[in-house]
Formats: sequence, structure tokens, C-alpha cells
Amino acid sequence: MSEPAQIRIENLVVRYGRFIAVNDLTLSVAPGELFGFLGPNGAGKSTTIKVLIGVCVPTAGLVEVAGFRIPNQLNQIKPLFGYVPDTENHIEEFTGRENLNLFADLYSIKRNVVDVSLKRLELEEAADLPVRNYSKGMRRKLLIAREILHQPKILYLDEPTANLDVHSTEVVRRLLRELASSGVTVFMTTHDMEEVEAICDRVAILAKGKLVDCDTPANFVLRHGERKVEIQFERDGGMSRELLDLDQVADRERLAMLIQTEQCSRLHTQEFHFEDVFLKLTGQVYA
Repeated sequence: MSEPAQIRIENLVVRYGRFIAVNDLTLSVAPGELFGFLGPNGAGKSTTIKVLIGVCVPTAGLVEVAGFRIPNQLNQIKPLFGYVPDTENHIEEFTGRENLNLFADLYSIKRNVVDVSLKRLELEEAADLPVRNYSKGMRRKLLIAREILHQPKILYLDEPTANLDVHSTEVVRRLLRELASSGVTVFMTTHDMEEVEAICDRVAILAKGKLVDCDTPANFVLRHGERKVEIQFERDGGMSRELLDLDQVADRERLAMLIQTEQCSRLHTQEFHFEDVFLKLTGQVYA
């Protein structure tokens, strides 16, 4: 028997007056899954997360987290998750360590966990500096360090690697993979399509409040990918280029002709990435 979903959403609707922010959303996320929640600005991502953390009350539908209903059993859910928003609320005059100590005390956990969190985010050298001296990337990592202090079963993140350099981005990605491998459900939004392909187990794409599709990044590319080649060939003493679609009979015949007449000088396959899938699917919805 398969393990029950850690997050279960059925026919979720959220309205603000006449505006429908989330429109009949249904999806489930398994324990230990690293789940990407994507969509253009205004697609309903933030509203959905607000429902999951109890900040927004659903208009209709069923929402369960770890088997508990939202909003009726929110008190049982709150200790189970951490939430990393896209904005900060650090105490600027406190050091990084003092900020985490404060939350460790609020969670009633031992302060030695603070050192562990600082080390996992490579912040131990800056731990005793005031946060006002932190870079944007360091502030972001401190926020993540804070939300893993109590070892949550579910971690919600809004743009987790925003403002991070290449090295820090890899530190955060490695941490998220480790958390998921240990059984933590990671539910994240991002606009970084490379990140989606690098770490997400599955991805849901929203547009205009509706679920467009949900699958693994690799399956998205397989199902929606386009087989195209760029060919360079001689024409009138110069070089010309054409982009040919191998799924079109006329383009295949054109390619064969150029090769057979020895006009072809160079051939490049056009790789299809998840970003192309995202633009294709959301573009269809918004067209």
C-alpha cells in the first residue's frame, strides 16, 4: 500500500471578492518529495502556500497536511512545518546566532541545534556579526537556517535561492536534497528553471489559478519536447541557416535534400529544456 500523501489538496478554491486566485486546484505531495510549485506572477502560488500555512482561509475544497485538516486542525499542523518567505524579518541589531537563539527558545529546543543549522548553511564564520552587516545572500541563508531549527516534517520555501551566488545556491540545493532524502517534504516555488531540473522530483505548473500540468521535469521535456535542428548550408556563395522541425514531414524532406545535395556544412540539434516547456504551457493558457 502506498504511503498517504503529506499534502493533499482537492478542488481548492480561493476567492477575493470576484477575483478567483486559486481555481479548483487538486494535487498531492508525498512524504520526502522535493516538489516544485511553478507559475507566472499572479498564478496563485503564494495564495496556495498561504492556505497551507494557515494565513488564508479556503473558499472551498479540502486541504490536508500530515493528515490534519485546514483550517480546523491548524494548531496540530503548525509545529510540523517551516516556512521560508520571500521577505525577511530578522532583528538587525542581533547577530545571526542571537536571531537563531531567540527562535530556538521559542521552539523550546536546545541551543546547540543553532550551531548545527549555522554550519549547514555555511554561516558559522559570520554567526557573531550583526545581521545588519550581512549580504542579501547571507540573510537568505539565515532565514533557511532558522526554519530548519525545529526539524520540520514539511518545509515551504518561496524562491529559496534568490540573491544567492553560485556557491551558496549549491549549498542550499544540497541541503534541500538532504532534507528530502531524510523524509522531509520540501514544497518550493522558484522562477529558476535550471533549479527545477536540478533538484525537483515533481513539478506542478499553475496559470490563472488553475493547474496546467504536473509531472517530473524529465517527463515534461519528453512529452512536450520539440525535435529541432539548425542547419547551415551554402547559398549563392554565402552561408544560410534554417531551423527545421523533425516532426514536420516537409522539414524532414528539406533536411534530406540539403544533405543529399552536399550543401549542408554544419548541423546542430536544438536542445529542449524545462524552461521551454514552462513557456509553452503557460503561454498556451495566457494566449
